[in-house]
Amino acid sequence: MATAPTGTGRSNQKQRTRTAIVDAARELIGAGSEVTMPEIARAALVSEATAYRYFPDLPSLIGEALAGVWPDPVDALAPVADSRDPVERIAFACEFLLRGILARQGGVRAMMAATIVRPDMESMRPGIRFGLIDHALAPLSATLGVTDPDAFVQLKRSLAVVVGADALFTLTDQVGLTPDEAVASAVRTAKTLTEAAVRTATEV
Repeated sequence: MATAPTGTGRSNQKQRTRTAIVDAARELIGAGSEVTMPEIARAALVSEATAYRYFPDLPSLIGEALAGVWPDPVDALAPVADSRDPVERIAFACEFLLRGILARQGGVRAMMAATIVRPDMESMRPGIRFGLIDHALAPLSATLGVTDPDAFVQLKRSLAVVVGADALFTLTDQVGLTPDEAVASAVRTAKTLTEAAVRTATEV
Protein backbone atom coordinates (compact mmCIF):
# COMPACT_ATOMS: atom_id res chain seq x y z
CA MET A 1 0.00 0.00 0.00
CA ALA A 2 2.94 2.34 0.58
CA THR A 3 4.22 1.99 -2.98
CA ALA A 4 1.32 3.76 -4.72
CA PRO A 5 1.53 7.03 -2.76
CA THR A 6 5.30 7.12 -3.28
CA GLY A 7 4.90 6.61 -7.01
CA THR A 8 2.17 9.17 -7.19
CA GLY A 9 4.25 11.66 -5.23
CA ARG A 10 7.18 11.19 -7.58
CA SER A 11 4.91 11.60 -10.61
CA ASN A 12 3.41 14.77 -9.15
CA GLN A 13 6.87 16.16 -8.45
CA LYS A 14 7.93 15.50 -12.03
CA GLN A 15 4.84 17.29 -13.30
CA ARG A 16 5.49 20.25 -11.00
CA THR A 17 9.08 20.45 -12.23
CA ARG A 18 8.00 20.30 -15.86
CA THR A 19 5.37 22.96 -15.27
CA ALA A 20 7.90 25.18 -13.49
CA ILE A 21 10.27 24.94 -16.46
CA VAL A 22 7.55 25.79 -18.99
CA ASP A 23 6.24 28.65 -16.82
CA ALA A 24 9.76 30.05 -16.46
CA ALA A 25 10.20 29.96 -20.22
CA ARG A 26 6.89 31.80 -20.71
CA GLU A 27 7.86 34.45 -18.17
CA LEU A 28 11.20 35.07 -19.86
CA ILE A 29 9.53 35.20 -23.27
CA GLY A 30 6.86 37.60 -22.02
CA ALA A 31 9.46 39.84 -20.36
CA GLY A 32 11.47 40.14 -23.56
CA SER A 33 14.47 38.61 -21.81
CA GLU A 34 17.15 36.47 -23.40
CA VAL A 35 15.75 32.99 -23.77
CA THR A 36 18.35 30.27 -23.30
CA MET A 37 18.25 26.96 -21.50
CA PRO A 38 20.57 28.18 -18.69
CA GLU A 39 18.38 31.27 -18.11
CA ILE A 40 15.20 29.20 -18.12
CA ALA A 41 16.69 26.68 -15.69
CA ARG A 42 17.81 29.49 -13.39
CA ALA A 43 14.35 31.06 -13.42
CA ALA A 44 12.72 27.68 -12.74
CA LEU A 45 15.12 27.03 -9.85
CA VAL A 46 16.40 23.81 -11.38
CA SER A 47 19.74 22.81 -12.83
CA GLU A 48 20.36 23.05 -16.55
CA ALA A 49 20.82 19.28 -16.61
CA THR A 50 17.36 18.87 -15.08
CA ALA A 51 15.83 21.14 -17.70
CA TYR A 52 17.40 19.03 -20.43
CA ARG A 53 16.00 15.86 -18.88
CA TYR A 54 12.50 17.22 -19.44
CA PHE A 55 13.17 18.91 -22.79
CA PRO A 56 15.91 17.56 -25.09
CA ASP A 57 16.50 20.94 -26.74
CA LEU A 58 15.52 24.59 -26.56
CA PRO A 59 13.09 24.53 -29.54
CA SER A 60 10.96 21.80 -27.97
CA LEU A 61 10.70 23.81 -24.74
CA ILE A 62 10.00 27.12 -26.46
CA GLY A 63 7.48 25.45 -28.75
CA GLU A 64 5.50 24.18 -25.76
CA ALA A 65 5.77 27.51 -23.98
CA LEU A 66 4.61 29.51 -27.01
CA ALA A 67 1.80 27.11 -27.86
CA GLY A 68 0.17 27.84 -24.54
CA VAL A 69 0.01 31.61 -24.94
CA TRP A 70 -1.57 32.05 -28.39
CA PRO A 71 -5.37 31.98 -28.70
CA ASP A 72 -6.93 29.91 -31.47
CA PRO A 73 -7.72 31.77 -34.72
CA VAL A 74 -11.43 32.13 -33.96
CA ASP A 75 -10.76 33.82 -30.63
CA ALA A 76 -7.92 35.90 -32.05
CA LEU A 77 -10.11 37.30 -34.82
CA ALA A 78 -13.20 37.74 -32.63
CA PRO A 79 -13.11 41.57 -33.01
CA VAL A 80 -13.68 41.19 -36.78
CA ALA A 81 -15.90 38.13 -36.58
CA ASP A 82 -18.86 39.98 -38.10
CA SER A 83 -16.84 41.32 -41.03
CA ARG A 84 -17.05 39.55 -44.38
CA ASP A 85 -14.32 41.77 -45.83
CA PRO A 86 -11.21 39.61 -46.26
CA VAL A 87 -9.03 42.73 -46.53
CA GLU A 88 -10.16 44.03 -43.15
CA ARG A 89 -9.82 40.57 -41.65
CA ILE A 90 -6.31 39.92 -42.99
CA ALA A 91 -5.15 43.36 -41.84
CA PHE A 92 -6.37 42.58 -38.33
CA ALA A 93 -4.82 39.10 -38.38
CA CYS A 94 -1.48 40.45 -39.60
CA GLU A 95 -1.28 43.14 -36.93
CA PHE A 96 -2.45 40.73 -34.23
CA LEU A 97 0.27 38.22 -35.07
CA LEU A 98 3.10 40.72 -35.50
CA ARG A 99 2.26 42.54 -32.26
CA GLY A 100 2.24 39.19 -30.52
CA ILE A 101 5.61 38.30 -32.01
CA LEU A 102 7.07 41.61 -30.81
CA ALA A 103 5.78 40.92 -27.31
CA ARG A 104 7.42 37.48 -27.35
CA GLN A 105 10.37 38.14 -29.61
CA GLY A 106 13.00 36.73 -27.26
CA GLY A 107 11.45 33.29 -27.56
CA VAL A 108 10.60 33.67 -31.22
CA ARG A 109 14.16 34.72 -32.10
CA ALA A 110 15.61 31.85 -30.09
CA MET A 111 13.32 29.40 -31.86
CA MET A 112 14.22 30.79 -35.27
CA ALA A 113 17.94 30.71 -34.52
CA ALA A 114 17.74 27.10 -33.36
CA THR A 115 15.78 25.94 -36.40
CA ILE A 116 18.12 27.72 -38.81
CA VAL A 117 21.06 25.61 -37.65
CA ARG A 118 18.82 22.55 -37.24
CA PRO A 119 16.37 22.56 -40.18
CA ASP A 120 15.02 19.20 -38.99
CA MET A 121 13.49 21.07 -36.03
CA GLU A 122 11.50 23.45 -38.24
CA SER A 123 8.30 21.54 -37.50
CA MET A 124 8.59 22.62 -33.85
CA ARG A 125 7.80 26.23 -34.75
CA PRO A 126 4.16 26.85 -33.79
CA GLY A 127 3.02 28.01 -37.25
CA ILE A 128 0.39 30.34 -35.81
CA ARG A 129 0.27 32.37 -39.03
CA PHE A 130 -1.32 29.61 -41.10
CA GLY A 131 -4.43 29.23 -38.95
CA LEU A 132 -4.86 33.01 -38.77
CA ILE A 133 -4.53 33.41 -42.54
CA ASP A 134 -6.99 30.57 -43.22
CA HIS A 135 -9.57 32.02 -40.84
CA ALA A 136 -9.09 35.59 -42.07
CA LEU A 137 -9.64 34.51 -45.67
CA ALA A 138 -12.71 32.40 -44.93
CA PRO A 139 -15.02 34.83 -46.82
CA LEU A 140 -13.02 34.16 -49.99
CA SER A 141 -13.36 30.39 -49.79
CA ALA A 142 -16.77 30.45 -51.48
CA THR A 143 -15.69 32.88 -54.21
CA LEU A 144 -12.05 32.80 -55.24
CA GLY A 145 -11.64 29.42 -53.57
CA VAL A 146 -14.23 28.02 -56.00
CA THR A 147 -13.58 30.02 -59.16
CA ASP A 148 -9.79 29.89 -59.01
CA PRO A 149 -8.55 27.56 -56.27
CA ASP A 150 -4.95 27.84 -57.48
CA ALA A 151 -5.03 31.62 -57.03
CA PHE A 152 -6.57 31.16 -53.59
CA VAL A 153 -3.75 28.82 -52.57
CA GLN A 154 -1.16 31.20 -53.98
CA LEU A 155 -2.66 34.09 -52.00
CA LYS A 156 -2.24 32.10 -48.80
CA ARG A 157 1.35 31.30 -49.69
CA SER A 158 2.12 34.94 -50.47
CA LEU A 159 0.58 36.07 -47.20
CA ALA A 160 2.61 33.47 -45.30
CA VAL A 161 5.74 35.27 -46.51
CA VAL A 162 4.48 38.62 -45.21
CA VAL A 163 2.58 37.65 -42.08
CA GLY A 164 5.32 36.25 -39.88
CA ALA A 165 8.40 36.79 -37.79
CA ASP A 166 10.79 36.40 -40.73
CA ALA A 167 9.37 39.42 -42.54
CA LEU A 168 8.97 41.43 -39.34
CA PHE A 169 12.59 41.00 -38.26
CA THR A 170 13.84 41.70 -41.77
CA LEU A 171 12.05 45.06 -41.64
CA THR A 172 13.34 45.94 -38.17
CA ASP A 173 16.83 44.43 -38.21
CA GLN A 174 17.90 44.96 -41.82
CA VAL A 175 15.69 47.71 -43.22
CA GLY A 176 15.91 49.69 -39.99
CA LEU A 177 12.21 50.34 -39.41
CA THR A 178 10.84 50.86 -35.93
CA PRO A 179 8.55 48.06 -34.70
CA ASP A 180 5.46 50.19 -35.41
CA GLU A 181 6.69 51.07 -38.89
CA ALA A 182 7.48 47.41 -39.61
CA VAL A 183 4.03 46.27 -38.53
CA ALA A 184 2.36 49.00 -40.60
CA SER A 185 4.44 48.08 -43.65
CA ALA A 186 3.61 44.38 -43.37
CA VAL A 187 -0.09 45.14 -42.88
CA ARG A 188 -0.13 47.34 -46.01
CA THR A 189 1.50 44.57 -48.04
CA ALA A 190 -0.96 41.96 -46.72
CA LYS A 191 -3.87 44.23 -47.60
CA THR A 192 -2.50 44.89 -51.08
CA LEU A 193 -2.14 41.19 -51.81
CA THR A 194 -5.64 40.46 -50.56
CA GLU A 195 -7.21 43.41 -52.40
CA ALA A 196 -5.72 42.13 -55.65
CA ALA A 197 -7.18 38.68 -55.00
CA VAL A 198 -10.59 40.16 -54.19
CA ARG A 199 -10.57 42.04 -57.50
CA THR A 200 -9.73 38.81 -59.29
CA ALA A 201 -12.60 37.04 -57.57
CA THR A 202 -14.98 39.85 -58.55
CA GLU A 203 -13.90 39.95 -62.16
CA VAL A 204 -14.30 36.22 -62.74
